[in-house]
Amino acid sequence: MAEPEFTATGVRIGKRLRSLTRAGQVRISDGRLELLTSYGSEIDSAPVQAVRASRPWFAPDDRALADLNGQRYLLTLGDHDPAPGEPGPPAARRFIEAVRRAAGRDSRADRAG
Repeated sequence: MAEPEFTATGVRIGKRLRSLTRAGQVRISDGRLELLTSYGSEIDSAPVQAVRASRPWFAPDDRALADLNGQRYLLTLGDHDPAPGEPGPPAARRFIEAVRRAAGRDSRADRAG
């Protein structure tokens, strides 16, 4: 198995108003996005080309939306990248860029202030 292109731990993953896990994992590896529980069980996964990642309107900077297999998940990552060697999830902005990069989409064209 290749080294993951993106990994975040300690991520709150929710669907609609329901929290699925408060310390989940998000991983992009081998062209797939995986949402995992804190125990490593798969919540959902899909090829990155089929995933839509974005920022929700009027939400804090630590939130990202991921649409996989017809389901919309709200991910609460960090509001800023942790210092090197410090624990904590990376910023939501970095997750969105990683999805676009892995899918072959140019993230620079989609940036909004």
